[in-house]
Amino acid sequence: MKRLYRSTSNKMLSGVLGGLGDYFHIDATLLRLAFALLLIPSFMTFALVYIVAAIIIPKEEEIY
Repeated sequence: MKRLYRSTSNKMLSGVLGGLGDYFHIDATLLRLAFALLLIPSFMTFALVYIVAAIIIPKEEEIY
């Protein structure tokens, strides 16, 4: 079963984008770059989305 989690090994801040990269089989660096580019024009929106995701998505070791 495929599950979304915050990565504990592939993380920069809280592991949200590392977990998304594992979930979608995409390099997390590409996701971080896209997130940074989207963060520039609408900082508050994407910052809030990231903070909410960091709170809601469980850590990798909490799932197993």
